[in-house]
Amino acid sequence: MTGTLVKLSNATLRDLPEGVEGPTYDRTALTPGIVHIGLGNFHRGHQAWYLHRLMQQGLALDWAIVGAGVRPFDEVQRLKMAAQDYLTTLIELDPAGSSAEVVGSMIDYVPIVEGNGPLIDRMTDPAIRIVALTVTEGGYYIDPVTKGFDAQHPDIVHDAANPATPRTAFGAMVAALRLRRDAGTGPFTGQSCDNLQGNGAILRQTVVSLARMSDPALADWIDANCTFPNAMVDCIVPATGPNELALVQRLGIDDAVPVTHENFRQWVIEDAFCAGRPDWDKAGATFSNDVHAYETMKIRILNGGHQVISNAGEILGVESIAGCMAHPLIGRLFHKLASEEIVPHVHAVPGMAPADYVDLIHKRFSNPLIVDTTRRVAFDGSSRHTGFLLPTLREALAAGTPYEGLALVEALWARMCAGTREDGSDIAPNDPFWSDLNAAALAAKETPQVWLNQRQIYGELADHAGFAGAFAESLQRIWRDGAEAALRAYLD
Repeated sequence: MTGTLVKLSNATLRDLPEGVEGPTYDRTALTPGIVHIGLGNFHRGHQAWYLHRLMQQGLALDWAIVGAGVRPFDEVQRLKMAAQDYLTTLIELDPAGSSAEVVGSMIDYVPIVEGNGPLIDRMTDPAIRIVALTVTEGGYYIDPVTKGFDAQHPDIVHDAANPATPRTAFGAMVAALRLRRDAGTGPFTGQSCDNLQGNGAILRQTVVSLARMSDPALADWIDANCTFPNAMVDCIVPATGPNELALVQRLGIDDAVPVTHENFRQWVIEDAFCAGRPDWDKAGATFSNDVHAYETMKIRILNGGHQVISNAGEILGVESIAGCMAHPLIGRLFHKLASEEIVPHVHAVPGMAPADYVDLIHKRFSNPLIVDTTRRVAFDGSSRHTGFLLPTLREALAAGTPYEGLALVEALWARMCAGTREDGSDIAPNDPFWSDLNAAALAAKETPQVWLNQRQIYGELADHAGFAGAFAESLQRIWRDGAEAALRAYLD
């Protein structure tokens, strides 16, 4: 693209390059209905897109999104988005043909202030009927083994002692709900959009448990009046970097925060909204009373599959997920392990058998246009392995089905956390608990059981002789002969 770039804003929507569709609705007529905390790429490429699609039909104009965050660096994102009237260019990347559109369903972004006063005020507004979150799997203050609420975390201790000036998104929700209860405004729906099994139930646990630490009567009111629907969300949305910024400029648009995504979206939602909701099903979402089956399939095969391949990719210096799938061993690892060790513990959903879902994910992971970095996918393994892989391992051990590949993947993670690739280059810290993981990984080189003795991750799995033996054998082979030799031993 040559010539002057179109600076993204309300004023320039009529000037978008040919082929780039913008909002057909009057954005000045939109009114807010949702506060969304955690304005990363996934939200803007998924939930915001569904709402935008409704608005393109002339629907849900009173459900516009107000963005929010609770971390200081969220302010950088807010300023970038404010400068372009909260518009986002979505670029779909698919080998069969790519396309772009500008999404306009977000109309504001709450300033990030210590104590979260502006966020609390916004959630207190009666117009806000849904508070949604994408705060990552590890952001809900849950114990990775027991799945119970972590009341001892310093952030939680602070919010319980200072309920009017909280640090966390959940503390801000509790503070706003207290004000709504006292004013007679009524409850809002808390909607998790993170990759967690039973994400709505986990959000309820976090909010109600935190409220109970400072105001038991409020906790009871929240538990009785607010709803927290479970949901499964799915779309591969890479982080934005120099390549994505160059791509949107080649389209002819000056957008500081574009989003690239694959040609696939799925959103399955429990229909439990105490204060109303948009008709997302008219934009392709599914309302279902059996969200658990959908989320189990997706979390175990897609999210678990990401962990299967990303740790091996990091060790071997493969930079992208598509590159991992093109690798002669890593791609085979995904398909064999998913088919033989995960599928036996996943039930079919309407229109999709587990084995067919494996083939679908294999194709999606292999899309060469989606530059999803191995490092991004491997991030926060302490949450992702415990949430995505270890539940399958527990069921496999109980059922007597194969688990050697799962043991290999845990060994690959342990090797990755040693902090070096096989070419000698460093792997930068990539987990909130990296220092602990790194120390255990280095000790496990000589004594593999040290890794499994991280009870906060493995719990009783550390005591299972068969799993511990398979893990030790794989880890020792990786250190002795290399990751590729360990992969061949499993595959052959």
